[in-house]
Amino acid sequence: MYTVFKNGFVYNTDLREFVRADVLCENGIIADADCKSVPADAEVVDCTGLYMIPGLVDVHSHGRTKGDFNYADEDGVRALRKSYAASGTTTLMATLASDTKESLLASMEAIGRNRTVEPGTATIAGTHLEGRYLNPKRRGAHATELLCPLDAEELTEFIGKMLPLPIHVSCAPEMEGGETFIKTAKSFGATCGMVHSDATYEESMNAVAWGVTSFTHTYNAMRPIHHREPGNMVASLLTDSAYSEFIVDGEHSHPMMIAMASRLKPADKLILVTDSMEAAGCEDGEYAIAGLPVYVQNGRAVNSEGALAGSTLDLFTAVCNYMKFTGKTLEETVPCATSNPAAMLGIGNLCGKIANGLRADFVLIENKESPVRKAVYAGGVRV
Repeated sequence: MYTVFKNGFVYNTDLREFVRADVLCENGIIADADCKSVPADAEVVDCTGLYMIPGLVDVHSHGRTKGDFNYADEDGVRALRKSYAASGTTTLMATLASDTKESLLASMEAIGRNRTVEPGTATIAGTHLEGRYLNPKRRGAHATELLCPLDAEELTEFIGKMLPLPIHVSCAPEMEGGETFIKTAKSFGATCGMVHSDATYEESMNAVAWGVTSFTHTYNAMRPIHHREPGNMVASLLTDSAYSEFIVDGEHSHPMMIAMASRLKPADKLILVTDSMEAAGCEDGEYAIAGLPVYVQNGRAVNSEGALAGSTLDLFTAVCNYMKFTGKTLEETVPCATSNPAAMLGIGNLCGKIANGLRADFVLIENKESPVRKAVYAGGVRV
């Protein structure tokens, strides 16, 4: 089945600009990103006046619309996939917060049974294990009793449950056993991030040498910057070889801290994430993250101690916020939520760009100076 998206302005990731083009899709895959001859039986989607960008890729999200990956069963995961797609996120890493070993194994199993690509819904690229292996000093909203040391043997068991989908493991590598833990993860093909960490600058550089390739939600749950000990915040900003995540909601970091990062970090290593929890897409009220109470007021999510507990952000809004905070254009911003996260996970051959052979995941936008989401297509099917 052919579908052609005609008369729109299509984002070209390599050029970092929009080009006038018609995009031909066949059975949910991009067959020709610059189609010159349309098959007679092709369904036509008129994109006149609209801008087409790749479907968004969120590598760090715990849930939304009353769904939480830590506790969602198969039906719940399926519902989450539909909700993400409706918001513009067509690929995501199902992110698990700290929990008991038994609960995490059950969550991984439910996620694993939803690995099939299904047109019209978001694709779960894999699992991001954020919780459990955190420094108690920087635990944020994670419960102390659910944290544990860096246990390479336990991690091996978890990875066995999460394969064959891509795996991203975030941890505090300055803790005892960090080198072995990271190298174990890498030996199974997982990528590693630094998270909820009190690492010094030197410890951060050691972790990068061991195999850490990203800094999870930079600025948050990190050692504060000091002129005699720059810590892992500065390591994140100045390490050109590693990716840096940012939660761009105006709550987790001041807009000017995001603007500073946009000037320091290489454009292809900066990633926008949501770190969203089950209250995303919902009204204010009482919710939970990994079973712990969270209170949402004016879209701001905090736990009983007043610590930020995830966000209510969606990735399309993060794109718009990044433009406002930094003065960057849509053309400069799109890779931060599409091709950059896809490259970080090693799935750039599947998504993150509008290119031949990739999934037909698109967001159609009106007004690129102040973007408005008009339609989302996942696997060539309108959400």
